[in-house]
Amino acid sequence: MSLRTIAPRRIAPRPVLRAVAIAACLPYLTLKAAWICGSHVGIPEGSQLRDAGVGMALVNAATVLLDGAVVVLALLLTQPWGRRVPAWLLALPMWGATGLLAPIMTGFPLQLLVRALGGSTRKDADDAEPFLDEWVYGVVYGGFIVQGLALGALFVLYARDRWAPLWRGRLGELPDGATGPAYRVVAAVTALLAVLPVVMHLMWASGVTAGLGEQQAKEHTSDMACLDVVYALFSAAAAAGVLMVAFRLGRRVPLRVPLALGWLGSGAPACWGGWMTLAALGVAPDDPDAPGRVVDLTYAVQMIIGGLLVAVGAFFFAERAGQLATSHTAGPGPEHTGGLVAVRADGQAAR
Repeated sequence: MSLRTIAPRRIAPRPVLRAVAIAACLPYLTLKAAWICGSHVGIPEGSQLRDAGVGMALVNAATVLLDGAVVVLALLLTQPWGRRVPAWLLALPMWGATGLLAPIMTGFPLQLLVRALGGSTRKDADDAEPFLDEWVYGVVYGGFIVQGLALGALFVLYARDRWAPLWRGRLGELPDGATGPAYRVVAAVTALLAVLPVVMHLMWASGVTAGLGEQQAKEHTSDMACLDVVYALFSAAAAAGVLMVAFRLGRRVPLRVPLALGWLGSGAPACWGGWMTLAALGVAPDDPDAPGRVVDLTYAVQMIIGGLLVAVGAFFFAERAGQLATSHTAGPGPEHTGGLVAVRADGQAAR
């Protein structure tokens, strides 16, 4: 009688990551639902959030929808029907989710480190009004970090299966027509525009409050300085990524490196610039809580950079997909999948 060796059962990573991403949404969604229903859990006495009225209820409802979109994306990235979704309909929400989550994933741990080293927080500022209990930030931002890690891993697995040939190889292997003169002009303009947010955020991070609103200047503590450093780094990454691709800077660098820099670097400043701009729309210009004009300009430039990189990124991937399609002449012709030609390594269309 022979004994069979029973191999340990492998746990499929995608269902686990999907469950983690969805579960990580629950703390935030629960808090927001409680606040919409009138609860003050996590909101201290004296906080302006207690008397925010209908406007804050609408903001809470909008953020519930945003976090609910993470659940939709987690399902889309792990279900068979998700492979049939047009590329743009998946890429744009993922770009937005990346842009909103990446600064939290990098900035919040940095803030905790700076606090541990004696850095100041908003509540340490002069005349600072109470806003939220400290535990709320840990629960909410901790959930966002887990969401970002799980959703990011799912997107990498999905993109590897569907579009891997588009970013294989090195920069020096790109054909000459992959980035023409127009692309290089846009890349140069994007890099020049990125100088403003990089310089301003680094200036604010160093303690200079010029250009900030009255209340922003008072409350510009170590916490805010950490975020300024993060935004400056992301803006610099966007400029570096687009310049590397346009001018073949670092010919032996894997193509996925500058593409990742462009994806992360454009999404974070643009999405948060847009979010902060929307948040300031209801504030009168002479209100102490209003951001300064330079802040508004910085946010606007960040959004312009994001829009430019989305446009050139779509153009680059569409052109590269076409080049890959024409280079694979042995097999059947590739098919268009959601606006992008997805070609497998064997030359057949990948759906």
